[in-house]
Amino acid sequence: HVAKPVKKYLEGVKWEILLHPPYSPDIASSDFHLFRSMQSALSGELFNSYEDIKKWLDEWIASKEPDFFIRGIRLLPERWEKVVASEGTYRRNKLTYIDLFK
Repeated sequence: HVAKPVKKYLEGVKWEILLHPPYSPDIASSDFHLFRSMQSALSGELFNSYEDIKKWLDEWIASKEPDFFIRGIRLLPERWEKVVASEGTYRRNKLTYIDLFK
């Protein structure tokens, strides 16, 4: 993270910062499971206000069983292993030429 308060906090707690490349849906839990499902549900939706968006989002999250979120988290190690095994080029069941670790 690049925000100064966050950087300062992380330095204070002495956490190791693990770099990860931008636009890497295979290794980001939100991109891999949560947002892909949400993107599908959003198809064709139009909103007139921030409140409409918030209401839709609250309802969408409430419509998901806990297992939906648990499954997304539990699938991550397998995806990470595939990314590592393919030297950073694994992406949605096919190989790309993007090196995620540069």
